[in-house]
Order: sequence, then C-alpha cells, then structure tokens
Amino acid sequence: MNPTDVAGGAPVEITIWGMFWGAHLVVKLVMVGLLVASVWCWSIIINKYLLFGRVEKSMDRFEETFWSGNSLEDLFQTLSARPTTGMASLFVAAMREWKRSFSASAAFMGLQARIEKVLDVSIAREVERLESQLLVLASVASAGPFIGLFGTVWGIMTAFRSIAASKNTSLAVVAPGIAEALFATAIGLFAAIPALIFYNILQGRVARSQARLESFADEFSSILSRQIDQHVASENSGRPVGPARERVNLEA
Repeated sequence: MNPTDVAGGAPVEITIWGMFWGAHLVVKLVMVGLLVASVWCWSIIINKYLLFGRVEKSMDRFEETFWSGNSLEDLFQTLSARPTTGMASLFVAAMREWKRSFSASAAFMGLQARIEKVLDVSIAREVERLESQLLVLASVASAGPFIGLFGTVWGIMTAFRSIAASKNTSLAVVAPGIAEALFATAIGLFAAIPALIFYNILQGRVARSQARLESFADEFSSILSRQIDQHVASENSGRPVGPARERVNLEA
C-alpha cells in the first residue's frame, strides 16, 4: 500500500488480486516465495505418495516370493540382474556377502557379523531414500508462518506510514493496508499447515517401512545363522560340505 494511494483518496479494491498488487514490494516477494514453497511441498508430497505406493507393493511381492519355498539361489540370480529396492536390496546384498564368503574359506570367520553389517547399511540406504526431501516439508512447516509474519509486519509498517502521510485514520484508509499485510500471514499458513500434516504422515510411513525392513533383516539373518551353524558343525565332524548352490537353498 503506497502513501500516494491513500493521500489521493483512491479506493483500493479488497480482493485477493487487489491485495497482492496493492502490497509493498517486500510483501509481494514474501507472498511469491511462500507460494513457490507451497507448490514445491505439494510436488514432494505427491512424489512421496507414489514412491511409498511402489515400495510397499514391491515389498509385498518380494515377501510372497521369498516365503513361497522356492530356491533362494534362483531368486538371487533373478534379482541380482536388475536394480532392486526395499527388501529385495537387503536380500541381494546379504546373499552377495554370503556367496563371497563361501568362495573364500578364509573369509568364513565372522560371516554372521558381516551379513548383519551389510543388512544394517542396506536398511540405512533405503530409509535415507525414503526420507529424502522430507526435510523440505519440515522446514516450510516451521519457517512458513514466521516468513509470512515478516511480510505482515513489513506491510503494517508501510500501512502506518501511509496513514501518517495522509493524516487520515478512518477505517476506509486503514483496512486495505492491514488486509494486504495479513494476507502474507495467510499465505504462510497455507504453505505451512499442509507441509506439517503430510510431513508427519510421511514420517509415519517411513517408520512403518523401516520396521518391515528391520523385521525381514532379522528373519533372514536368523536363516543364514542356522546355515552357518550347520556349516561349522559339518566341518567339525569332518563330513564333506556340499556345494555352495545347495547351501543357499535355505529353509525360507
């Protein structure tokens, strides 16, 4: 709101576009920045919903295949030939470490610890992928209202300067400038509230996916641990150990 507008007595149209175009340049920049942040947040939200849908369906399919009783060696050969995500990436990483250890008998000691480490690293990578860009939502949710408030404070200061210049304190003079200033706070809340809501929702889905990954890692680690114990028992008894292909037909 400019002092000349008030001094000349020109009426200011109190509509959304009118409030935007009548606002001070600084307030306009705040509004535009918040609207851009809102669009960015909604693009992240939509992208994350699509990503979580794909990941959850992928984990459901993998669990069905893994516990079907088929050969895990065949499953490993199929999955290792293409990019994997979710539980499949954990399975492929653990199986690669398993096969590398059996290809070199000296590397068999400490295999259980190495497999658990590989699973932990794979889980961390998957969680990091799921959590990527969620920090943007958290930042907009926390900073959006304050940025809007900054625009409001600046707009109110400009409005009071305009009132002082016109020496007119009637409501018709005060209302447009105050409305333009408060519009910045409204846009800040418009950007921050959805960002906060969906940040909490998406973080909950990340936590559920992480719990599923950790549960599978524990179960698969237990299966491999039993195979390791059988291998050690076979070596101690002096019985020959079968080929690696037989050892990876694990009891899923």
